[in-house]
Amino acid sequence: MTRHPRIVVRAVTWNLFHGRDFPPDPSLFTWRSRLLRVTERNAKHLQVNRQLRDEFTRMVADLDWQLALLQETPPEWLQPLRRTAAASGASVLTSRNFPRLPRALVARLNPDLIASNEGGSNQLLVRPPWRITDVARETIATEPERRRMLLARLREPSGAELAVANLHASTGGHADEVLRAARIADDWSEGAPLLFGGDLNLRPEQATAAFAELESRHGLSGSTAPHAIDHLLARGMRPVAAAAPLPAQRREVPAPGGRAIRLSDHDIVTASFEVE
Repeated sequence: MTRHPRIVVRAVTWNLFHGRDFPPDPSLFTWRSRLLRVTERNAKHLQVNRQLRDEFTRMVADLDWQLALLQETPPEWLQPLRRTAAASGASVLTSRNFPRLPRALVARLNPDLIASNEGGSNQLLVRPPWRITDVARETIATEPERRRMLLARLREPSGAELAVANLHASTGGHADEVLRAARIADDWSEGAPLLFGGDLNLRPEQATAAFAELESRHGLSGSTAPHAIDHLLARGMRPVAAAAPLPAQRREVPAPGGRAIRLSDHDIVTASFEVE
């Protein structure tokens, strides 16, 4: 019997924190930095209040993936991310995006002052041999803020297909949002293998019933860790490397004086799957 080569998909999910840094020392977050854009420092880290697009795009490009699910991403970053990572991509606007131009301008001038009021988007990047064949955008919630899910169908040269759903759910453990999104993604996938992930804002240790329903009703399994909120849940694929966060130091970039800038307040989560 002829054995076909395995099709392994490497995926990452990362909340980009609106393109801001997040050093581990709370004392570096000061009002003079937030208002006057003064760079704060300790022996190991800087806290900077400036545009970090180049640092984030290089970080994403240097990771080993074929699918990258990104949340809290400045909408204008899609094309730079695509170019730097040599990927195709799609995005969906989430909340606080209107009026777009004034928010984007303030975000460039003072990212920490506007913070999450910059607006944002969920983005999906796809590297060859996979390509995007269809995209959909679904509103999952309008209160307390608008939450939208990005859906994409992918195809590989051998004919293998994969559906991907990228979601940033509301804070505060809104299991109803995640379960509704999973139902929509399950229906939209039409039986194809499904990767359902992103910043779900649900911790398995606190939302055991929700994760049990995700698995029993939709076949979605593979949560990152009991305390994690960023997940890559899969159905119709065999785990090759279970979802796990990279060390926090992996999202740091060198800064003057031997210090580092730590990007985002979220871990980078990686996983690999074999498409069945």
